[in-house]
Amino acid sequence: MSAYAGGLSCPRCGFETGEGDWYRGCSECRSAGRSVNLHPRYDLDGISYERDDDVAGLFRYGSLLPFPDGADPVTLGEGGTPLIPFARLAADLGVGRFLVKDESRNPTWSYKDRLAAIAMTRARAVGADTVVVASTGNHGAAAAAYAAAAGLRCIAITIASVPLTMKVLMQVYGADVVAVDDLEGRWDLMRSGVAERGWVPISGIADPPAGSNPWGVDGYKTIAYELFDDLGEVPDIVVVPAAYGDGLAGIFRGFKDLVALGRAARVPQMVAVDPFGAYAAALVQERPVVVERNPSVAFSIATPIATEQGLIAIRQSGGTAVGVSDDAEIMAAQQRLARQGIYLEASSAIVLPALRRLVDAGTVGAQSTVVAIGTSSGLKDTAATAGRLPPVMVIEPTLDALDQALATR
Repeated sequence: MSAYAGGLSCPRCGFETGEGDWYRGCSECRSAGRSVNLHPRYDLDGISYERDDDVAGLFRYGSLLPFPDGADPVTLGEGGTPLIPFARLAADLGVGRFLVKDESRNPTWSYKDRLAAIAMTRARAVGADTVVVASTGNHGAAAAAYAAAAGLRCIAITIASVPLTMKVLMQVYGADVVAVDDLEGRWDLMRSGVAERGWVPISGIADPPAGSNPWGVDGYKTIAYELFDDLGEVPDIVVVPAAYGDGLAGIFRGFKDLVALGRAARVPQMVAVDPFGAYAAALVQERPVVVERNPSVAFSIATPIATEQGLIAIRQSGGTAVGVSDDAEIMAAQQRLARQGIYLEASSAIVLPALRRLVDAGTVGAQSTVVAIGTSSGLKDTAATAGRLPPVMVIEPTLDALDQALATR
C-alpha cells in the first residue's frame, strides 16, 4: 500500500494544493516574496517500513514514494549503491568513521537517476509525451536515459561550456539537446516550452530557483533509507554537494520518514557544500540571497543562490553549510579520494575539504560517523582531471627504459 496521499504541500508555510499547479512552487510563499518548492503529501498511518527486494531499483521502497498503487515504474536498476568506509581518511580527518555513498554506480553515473526514475514514472502515469530539463550534465543525462526507458521525448537545454562527455551522455540516450550561451536564457526557454507546449519539467523553472520536479525530489529519500539499512542506524552527519538543494531536501525527508515511522530516534545533521558559499550566506541572512559567482571546476553545483528547501533541511536538522571556492583544493581532494580507490566528479570531491573545515572548527566531533554523498563519477569530466596529472610517457619496452621513466616521477 502506498503512503502517497495525493497533492502537494509547502515545507515552509504548510500550504496544500492539488497536483496541477506546481511548476513555480508555493503560490502563498511566492506572494510573500519567497520561492519555495512543493513536496508530495503522505499519510504514514498504518504504513510500516518495509523493503521489497523482489522489486528492481529504488522502487523496493515503493510504499514511501509518491505514486499510486499499481503505477508502472520506470527503472534502469538505480539505487542500492554501496556505502564505502575509508578508515585512513577518517583517521586523517580526525573523525570516528568516514564513509562515501557511491552514487556513481547508478546507470548514468550520478544520483540524479533517483530523481529521474520517479519523475518519469509520474510523467508517464499522467500521459505526458515530452519532458524538458535544463542541466549542466548530470540531470540532463539522467532525464534523457529515463525518458528513453519511459518512451517519452526529452528536450535537454544545456550551456555551451559543459564538457563534451556531458553533452554526449545526453545525446546518446536520444534526447534533443541544444546549448545556449546565456545561463538565464535556458530557464526562459524551458519556461516557454512548459507554458506554450505542455512539456513536463524535470528540473525547476521557478525564478528565483526553488528546486526540481517535486515528485522526482522524493526519489532521493531512498538514499536515507539505504543508509539506515546499511548502518543499522542513522549517521551523525551527512554531507551533500548542493546546488538547488534537491538531494539535500530529499535525503532529509527520508530521514524524517524513518523518525515518523519509529525506526530512528533522530535525523542526522545535514551539511550543504557549494563552491560560492550560497548556503552559508543563506543561513546568515535567514533566506536565500545571491552571492558572487565565478567559473568553478565544480560546475555541477555552481549556484549563486541557495533554495528554501535546502535551507529548511539544514535548519531543521541542526546542520550547517560550507563554501569551498578554490579549484586547486577541490581537485587535490579528487585525487586524494582517487588514491583511496574512488574517482568522483569535482562537484562531489568538494565534500572532503568541506569536512576538513568542519573538523578544524570543532563542528564535527572526533567520534562522529560522517557520510559523504558521492553524487557523480569523475568520468563525467576527465579533461579537468587530466590537466592536473603528468603526461603518460612513451618508452621502449625494456625494464631499463621503465626504470628511467619511473625515476623521473
